[in-house]
This record gives sequence, C-alpha cells and structure tokens, in this order.
Amino acid sequence: LASHTLSLPAAMAGSGEPGAPRPNPEGLQASRIFKIIVVGDSSVGKTCLSYRFCGGRFLENPEATIGVDFREKNVEIDGEKIKIQMWDTAGQERFRKSMVEHYYRNVHAVVFVYDVTKLSTFENLPYWIGECGRHSVPRSVPRVLVGNKCDLKKKAQVSTSMAQRLSDMYDLPLFEASAKDPNDKELIEAIFMTLAYKLKSHKPLILKQLPLEGPKVELSQEDEPQSTCFC
Repeated sequence: LASHTLSLPAAMAGSGEPGAPRPNPEGLQASRIFKIIVVGDSSVGKTCLSYRFCGGRFLENPEATIGVDFREKNVEIDGEKIKIQMWDTAGQERFRKSMVEHYYRNVHAVVFVYDVTKLSTFENLPYWIGECGRHSVPRSVPRVLVGNKCDLKKKAQVSTSMAQRLSDMYDLPLFEASAKDPNDKELIEAIFMTLAYKLKSHKPLILKQLPLEGPKVELSQEDEPQSTCFC
C-alpha cells in the first residue's frame, strides 16, 4: 500500500487538531483512525521503523526529526478499512518540548524503541515510559517494546535477556528487529498490525459525516476514563 509523509504543521493544516482526515491516494475510505506513536532516544531508528512499515522499504540517510513526523497507511482488517497514523517525535528535548502535548493527545498505542548497539538508549527507557504517565496516557492503551538495529549483532550492547527483564518489569511485549534488514520487513509489519488488530476492539477515532453541513467531516472519540500510567 502506498503511504505519504507529512510534517506536523502540514498534518494539522486547516484542522487545529491532530488526526484530521487526509487526502487518500489509494482511494480507500477508512472508517476509523488508529494513532500510534513511536517513542525513544534520538537516532534509535524510530523514523526508519515507521518508514519501513508505511513505505515498505528502508529509509537511507534519514535526517534527524525536528518536532514531529507524520505518516499514514491504509489497511483492511476483517473487512473493515482502517487508517493507521504513525507519529514519530524527535528524541531530543529541545526539538520536542513545544510539540509533546499534540503528540500524546488521543493516542491509541505506543511503541517504545531502543538501539541494541547503544546501552544508554535502553537505560533511558524508564524515562520514556514515565512520560506516558506524565501526559496521562490511559493504562488501557497498548504498548510494545522494540529493540532496533539487530542487523548489527556484533556491536550489540543490550542482550535479549536484559531487554526481557525490563519488558517483564513493565509488562511490555518485546520484539527485536532491524528496520534496515529486508528480511525483517514482515516482522515489522506484524508488530504494527498486531497493535491494529488489538485496537480494532477498542473505540478509536471515528469519522462521522455531518448530514446537515455538506461534505464536512468531524473527528470524535468516545469518552473513556483518563488514568495515569504507573508503568
């Protein structure tokens, strides 16, 4: 499926809220929108993972994300047409401070990413997990942990056993993959599609047509109790 990339300002143009409907290059009319955010230190491969899923290939020489990058992919699950939005934020605090509120608003799933070749990115995961709580992401929101750059196993500083202990501590499903390795394309697809299948039974953003106001489309979300994540 084709995909396209938008920076945050473009994604929000004419909307005022993240998650507004976008032109659909595939002609697939999505009935629901799932917003998945990708979180972690700078240079762990967040952009490459989301690009591999949405674009189907590895992004060579990606520039550092400034603010928020936005990608979309239209999929069909059990006969229902669904739009998956991938939100990828800068790992550096100075680039993300003013964007963080938009980033965590109406989120449906979180993917925490670390670089298996850089121990500090793994050690910083409690900070990123805690940030979900600081921004009141409900505990019901699915979360997964992904160790990226597994194609560089000889340089690995984070073992699978270390990652498994942390994932058990926070009750996070653990995946180890490489956005660069074409052999892991199906694994990366499975990570995000597994989240999408899980979300299908939830109540994500629904596109509602307003019959009295012509073609205008409104995004709404069912209210759910907001609780702080103590993970």
